[in-house]
Amino acid sequence: MLVIELDGGQHAEHLDEDALRTAKLESLGYRIIRFWNDAVLQETQSVLDAVAEALARPAPHPNPLPGGGEGDTRATNERLR
Repeated sequence: MLVIELDGGQHAEHLDEDALRTAKLESLGYRIIRFWNDAVLQETQSVLDAVAEALARPAPHPNPLPGGGEGDTRATNERLR
């Protein structure tokens, strides 16, 4: 899944929080793309092109897969303990 975030000027002051949120979402298998509000308003076609390009790429699976998919020895090892 793709998450599209629009950032205003206040986001420049909260980069650490954004990084933590991004890491959490990516660990769940989401992809995040960000645009400044100004870009959406002034360069709309470029933003739409970037979104279309991101949607055309297959999403990577989270590592490890949720629920411990086959071959995930970490999940198996945790269940054995």
